[in-house]
Amino acid sequence: MVFVLPALILFGVFIAYPLLTALSYSFFGWTGIVRGDFVGLENYLTLFTKLPYSEDIPNAFVHNVLLFVGAMLFQNTVGLGLATLLHRVRRFKRFFQTMYTLPYLVSPLVIGYLWSLMLSPLFGPVNAVLRTIGLGEIAQPWLGNPQTAIWVVVFVTAWQWIGFPVLLYGAALGGIPEEIEEAASLDGASSWQRFRSITLPMLVPAIGTVSVLTFIGAMEAFPIPYALGGSQGNPAGATDVLSLLFYRTAFESGSSNAIGTSSAIATLLFLFIFGISMLITWLMRRAERKLF
Repeated sequence: MVFVLPALILFGVFIAYPLLTALSYSFFGWTGIVRGDFVGLENYLTLFTKLPYSEDIPNAFVHNVLLFVGAMLFQNTVGLGLATLLHRVRRFKRFFQTMYTLPYLVSPLVIGYLWSLMLSPLFGPVNAVLRTIGLGEIAQPWLGNPQTAIWVVVFVTAWQWIGFPVLLYGAALGGIPEEIEEAASLDGASSWQRFRSITLPMLVPAIGTVSVLTFIGAMEAFPIPYALGGSQGNPAGATDVLSLLFYRTAFESGSSNAIGTSSAIATLLFLFIFGISMLITWLMRRAERKLF
């Protein structure tokens, strides 16, 4: 307990106390920073029955789901593929691991601003390269088009986080005994059969960890959407996410009850993230028990 106590104190002060405070704030009406009467679930009903929240919440939630699905597909295909290749390569292995991990170590806000400059329709190098190689018809204002803006956010988010699954899957691959694959190879199993029947099942714990952390990161996404689309989720709400909606409600709405409404958004977001994360963890552990 003596060794755990400092961590518990930090957790209580910076995590538990703010969560409980936000929960309590959501049950009261507010006039500026002055707490009013107890209103029960009125702030929560406001989110689903009154404009602009009744339209903004479903729109932002869909974008969060797209972030999660896009990041998961990218990390469990490209990330796993890179980790597998690096596991088999000996020369320059550390160099490539470092290169793939560097974006993950940089602030997401910085990453977002850098990509906004690269995708600029006026001086961005992405459109310039497309025109140079004869693909000028593809060049467009990527962040100014509502049809492409959210996919840019998905790509940049997945690109920045690709280093994490590469490292995690690399470590998991290194923990698989070579004797198992050698025995399967002697029995005539092909590379794909060994990967599908031996490697992939033994990566289930790592896949579960990546899934949970990717889900939490996607649902809490703020810096990259903010850097690419601003607090309004431009263009026309195409890059809006729940954290941006919370930020606008709390600091830019001008509503006298901003504290109560924004606290309700934060509470619902936390409950959803916590519930789904526990469900994913339970499903992955169940899959592990069946395998081992």
